Amino acid sequence: MSMNILRLSWKNILNKPLNLILNLVLFSLGVGLISLLLLVNVQLEEKFEKNFAGIDLVIGAKGSPLQLILSSLYHLDAPTGNMPVAEAKAFLNPKHPIFKAAIPLSLGDSHKGYRLVGTNAGFINLYQAEFEAGEVFKETMEVVVGATVAKNLGMNPGDTFKSSHGLIEDENLVHEDAAPFKVVGILKKTGSVIDQLLITKTQSIWAVHEEHDHEEEEHEEHNHEEEEHEEHNHEGEEHAHDSAATEEEMPLAFYEDQQITSLLVQFRGRNIQALNMARNINENTNFQAATPAIEINRLYTLLGVGEEALKALAMLIIFVSGLSIFISLFSSLRERKYELAVMRTLGAKPGFLFQLIIFEGVILAVLGFIFGIALSHGSMIFLADFLEKSYRYDFTAALFLKEEAYLFGGSLVIGIIAAIIPAFQASKTDIHATLADNKA
Repeated sequence: MSMNILRLSWKNILNKPLNLILNLVLFSLGVGLISLLLLVNVQLEEKFEKNFAGIDLVIGAKGSPLQLILSSLYHLDAPTGNMPVAEAKAFLNPKHPIFKAAIPLSLGDSHKGYRLVGTNAGFINLYQAEFEAGEVFKETMEVVVGATVAKNLGMNPGDTFKSSHGLIEDENLVHEDAAPFKVVGILKKTGSVIDQLLITKTQSIWAVHEEHDHEEEEHEEHNHEEEEHEEHNHEGEEHAHDSAATEEEMPLAFYEDQQITSLLVQFRGRNIQALNMARNINENTNFQAATPAIEINRLYTLLGVGEEALKALAMLIIFVSGLSIFISLFSSLRERKYELAVMRTLGAKPGFLFQLIIFEGVILAVLGFIFGIALSHGSMIFLADFLEKSYRYDFTAALFLKEEAYLFGGSLVIGIIAAIIPAFQASKTDIHATLADNKA
C-alpha cells in the first residue's frame, strides 16, 4: 500500500516540473549553505584544537596578541617582530621555575610558499610527529620537511634548496648568496600545521642572513664594525655547525647578539605564578605574552558574527522553500479536486489521501536535502583547494557529520509541516459537491 502511495505521489510531483525545480532549488540552497558552514566550522575548530599542541603561552615582540598566536602557532600571519636573545635569555633557561619548556621560533623565510621555521627538535615533539624517512636535523642547514610539503614539492632526503626572504613565493627574494639547505628527514602526516612547514635549526636561519648583514654593513661603510661582526659570526657559525651534544654545551642563550621571533611556552604546573605570567611579561618587559585559548576564543567571537548571519540566511531560505512547498501543494489541490473525488469513489479512504499529500511534501524535502548535501560537499572540493593554496591547510569534502543527520530530520519535519494543511484539506474532499461542480 505504501509503495502505491509513494509511486502516486512521485507522479503527481512530476506533473508540475517547474514547481518541482523551484522547490528543489530553494530547499537545496538552504540545506547546502548550512551543511557547508558546518563542514568549514568543524574542520577549522579541529585545526585550531590540534595546533594548540599543549602550548600555554606564546611570547614575542609587542604588537597584536592575536597576530602573535596566528603567526607562531598556526603560521597564518606575519610575525609581530623579533626578540633580542640577550633580553629573552631568562626565558630560555632550562631550569626556569615556571616554564617546563620554551621552544624558540625564528620565522620570516620560506621556500616556494611554504614557511621555514628555525627552532629545535622539541618543536617536532610538540606535534608528536614521526619520521616517514630520514632523521632529525643535527647540523646547520639541515631541514626536516612536513608531509604535505614533501608531497606537493616532491622532496626526498638528500634534496637541496635555497630559501627565500619573506613568506610569499618570489624568485627575486631567493637567498642566492647563502648556502643551500639539505633535506635530512620527511615527517609522516599528522593533520596539524607541521605538515605544512620546513623545520631547521635556529642557527640555520641566522647563517642564511649573515651574508645580507655583511652587505648592509659594507654599504654603510662601517668597516671596523664589520670586522668585529664577521669575527663574532665566525664564532657563532662554528657553534651552528656543532653536533646536538655540542649545542647542549653552548645553549641558544649564548648568542646574545642574535634574534628570535617568538617562544612557545609550556608550564610546569597551573599555579598562581603561571596564571599571572602573561600579565607580568606584558607589564614589566619589552615583550608581549599571549594565551592561545583566549585569543582563539576571541577569533571565534569575531568569526561567529558572520557565521551566525549566514546561518540565519540559510534558515530564511529553508523557510521560504517550505513556504513554497506549501503553496505548491495547496494550489495544486484546486486542480486535483476532481481527481481526488474520483479516487474516493473508487474506494480510497480519507487517510489515504492525507498520506498521499504528506508523501509529496516528504519527497520534496528528501530530494532537496540530497541535492543540498551534494551541493555542499561539491562546493567544499573547490573551497578546500582554494584554502590549501591560500593558507596551506588541508580541508576535505569527504567528511560527513552527525549534524547533517539532524539536518535531514529537520528537512523531513519541514516537508511534513508544509504538507499538513493541504493533506488535511485533501482528506476532507466533498465527493458529491466536487463531482456535481465538475458536471456543471
